[in-house]
Amino acid sequence: MGQYSKVEIDGRLMTVTINRPEVYNACHPMANEELVAAFDEFHANPDLWVAIITGAGDKAFCAGNDLKYHAETQAKTGKRPVHPLKGFGGLTNRHDLDKPVIAAVNGVAMGGGFEIALACDIIVASDKATFALPEPKVGLAAGAGGMQRLSRMIPLKKAMGMMLTGRHVPAKEGFDLGFVTEVVPHADLMKAARRWADDILACSPMSVRATKQVVMRSLDVPALEVAMHNLHYPAFVAMTRSEDTVEGPKAFAEKRKPDWKGR
Repeated sequence: MGQYSKVEIDGRLMTVTINRPEVYNACHPMANEELVAAFDEFHANPDLWVAIITGAGDKAFCAGNDLKYHAETQAKTGKRPVHPLKGFGGLTNRHDLDKPVIAAVNGVAMGGGFEIALACDIIVASDKATFALPEPKVGLAAGAGGMQRLSRMIPLKKAMGMMLTGRHVPAKEGFDLGFVTEVVPHADLMKAARRWADDILACSPMSVRATKQVVMRSLDVPALEVAMHNLHYPAFVAMTRSEDTVEGPKAFAEKRKPDWKGR
């Protein structure tokens, strides 16, 4: 457990909790460095297959950049605080992570907090959650991928309506727009996130990683025929050569649960 975050491991699942509830889980550079370390471990550890990220307390997933720390640092040094290369929350600039990450959004997800959620593969939201990219209201812009990710996930005019005004969007509207995967009662949030994680863990991790890598890398390939050249994607090639690709059909034929090896 770090000073600003908590990490729990349960079998193949890692749960990371941003732990600064006194400031709505806003992140300063030190908190971000802890989150980078947690997701570095998730990326490197072959025994970890799925991650969940959430916020401590009942009010906030993450309120984004710690603006008080930001302002105080800039006043003292004349410079803006430096965030880690892997991005806000250790995730927003991590483009080589083929393992799935689930955001369990338990309250406000503002600015960088929303950008953390957008960098995840699945967003499960409490019915009390709200989302926004309010940076223009404080003279900033959503520089951790929010402008690019949101405009690719939902219709452009809807995204621009959110981003140019910084307005707060409730979970239900986020689901209707398409950036939220599921909305659940607040008390059921972590149970729902765990259900998604368990459903993923029931699949071959080799297949899951191949699927994520192919989807993400082919998003910017305009020609469908070119995008479908799956043997160009390393995780897909690894899947075809894995023990899991033998085990899956064998288990199906034998009417038993597969024993995935992830290799």
